[in-house]
Amino acid sequence: MDRDRLTELLEAVRGGTCSIDEACDRLRRLPYEDLGFAQIDHHRALRNVMGEVVFGEGKTPEQVVAIATRLVAAGGDVLVTRCSEEVGARLCAAVPGFEYRPLPRLAMRRIPVPTTSGDADTVAVVSAGTADLPVAEEAASTAEFLGFQVDRAYDVGVAGLHRLLGRVEGIRQARVVIVVAGMEGALPSVVGGLVDRPVVAVPTSVGYGASFSGLAALLGMLNSCAAGVVVVNVDNGFGAAAAACRILRGGARE
Repeated sequence: MDRDRLTELLEAVRGGTCSIDEACDRLRRLPYEDLGFAQIDHHRALRNVMGEVVFGEGKTPEQVVAIATRLVAAGGDVLVTRCSEEVGARLCAAVPGFEYRPLPRLAMRRIPVPTTSGDADTVAVVSAGTADLPVAEEAASTAEFLGFQVDRAYDVGVAGLHRLLGRVEGIRQARVVIVVAGMEGALPSVVGGLVDRPVVAVPTSVGYGASFSGLAALLGMLNSCAAGVVVVNVDNGFGAAAAACRILRGGARE
């Protein structure tokens, strides 16, 4: 349950279309549900700006399906990250409305809501190279799941800087910019020097041996000469989108 659905429930009680007993029954299962192998946090969206997200890696297909089924039963949106094709297929078969995206390895089920227009809720996702696309798409798909418009600018790394310069005006229209890069991780510094928006940098494990599976990019981004660039963990496109969500939703609430 999130803030909007709690508000709808309270309005229904006030308007007489939902009894107090029914409302109590809907709230009785909260704030968490014990499945034995997992304790589902149904109140997370009330405390934070987004609900619980299922990390699919390391869980059996049966566990993922069971958790997703209970989240849906509680009336929530469901996002499963690092989800294999097998688990994605099981989810789509078991729970109506699920969608699986193979490139970012995400499965999602989102209750349709009216979309808003304008740049107030737009996130730009910028990637250095094609090899960074799985992480970039994890960020972009997560942002879309969270209800934001996404402007993608892919394969615009510093090896051909003119490609980025050709997209920079569009990137400047976004409210938050997520920049995904491997190798030496230089792209966020360049973008950070060109825009006045919050920049969330995502190092990827793409690169040759001296990249140390993303450590070189991570350190390069942490040492960015462009002030105000913040960095998430290696390959953490989901974390970057979650940070963008907090920036935008927190600012909107204020």
